[in-house]
Amino acid sequence: MIAHVINPGSCNVKLACATIQPGLNPALPSQLRVTLDRRELPIDDVPDAAAMDEVAAQILAATADWPAPDVIVGRGGQLGRVPAGTYRLTPELAGRMLEKGGFEQPENLGAPLALRVAEARGAPGFIVDPQSVDELLPEAHMTGITGLRREAQFHALNARAVARRAAHEIGKKFREARIVVAHFGSTTSVTAFDQGRAIDTTGTAPNGGPLGARQSGPLPARTLLKLARDHSETEVMHLLTREAGFFSLAGSADLKDLEARAADPDNTAVQTAIAAFVHQACKAIGEQTAALPGRPDAIAITGGIAKWDALVDRIERRLAWIAPVVVVPGELELEALAEGAGRVLLGLEGLREWTPQGVTTLPPVEAPRQDESASAPAGAPL
Repeated sequence: MIAHVINPGSCNVKLACATIQPGLNPALPSQLRVTLDRRELPIDDVPDAAAMDEVAAQILAATADWPAPDVIVGRGGQLGRVPAGTYRLTPELAGRMLEKGGFEQPENLGAPLALRVAEARGAPGFIVDPQSVDELLPEAHMTGITGLRREAQFHALNARAVARRAAHEIGKKFREARIVVAHFGSTTSVTAFDQGRAIDTTGTAPNGGPLGARQSGPLPARTLLKLARDHSETEVMHLLTREAGFFSLAGSADLKDLEARAADPDNTAVQTAIAAFVHQACKAIGEQTAALPGRPDAIAITGGIAKWDALVDRIERRLAWIAPVVVVPGELELEALAEGAGRVLLGLEGLREWTPQGVTTLPPVEAPRQDESASAPAGAPL
């Protein structure tokens, strides 16, 4: 089967023609075989409402030579608190993404762009694991102040795909495994998955997670209060998410530049930043390990920083006593979108239906082959 995949960013739209085939291992039915023909469509800026039709037309032109799709899959953004899974794309759902998250967040444009392309191609449209997925344990939401709660903001799409891949690498079904996923890049998050469900997370950007290429990492409350007194809210948010982390400590967020400079043991700025990152990363992974009801089956490290072998080696040496470490450099967002569509079309998962009143799950489109979702625990994602 063929899926056309659409993943908008701030300066381009990542596209893929995905060929999806069933897996070869009957014990791991959702370990699908996916091959991607990747392309990028440059855009000047995140499109507004008036420019959406134009960008959709550019996507149609850029993919005109691809085989006819069985489905169009778009990145999902802010839909409100919803369970993980693959959702049918409707005008109402696409409109809610823009209403909840606005045009300033590129992931919110995945659904409306995919809807336009799906209508033009005469194919169904899906989104997979939208950014606002929230299946955290109730206690993981709580703070020590009544009425204030932690939000489930993390790298949901990539983290779930990496957790699934890590489970498969150790020979387990995703719904049967405990996996800690550490996403390290410009922003970071570390998330605990238990039987297919993200039960806790550090959060990302200003909400938590260790320092990243541009993310500050956790700050003491008094420090935040001082920043809030001296700067506007917009300035503080920009500082915490764009001008912090390696960028602040070592003067660069370019990982190749940092890795080259790290070869010099006398470059104290880079060496100090590396030491701080490794320390915070290991602490965050340990924290999320303790959120699980037992020892994890694997720790997975992903994101751009996962390409930095020397850094990953230092983390692995400190944490290998906990569980095997699986490294998935970069991100699997396009693969995750294609695989989510494939699991539905192959009858391995039911399709989610979103309405303002709630979420329902349709029966699988065909009898599942050793269904990985049929006996999933209550509340767990399919």
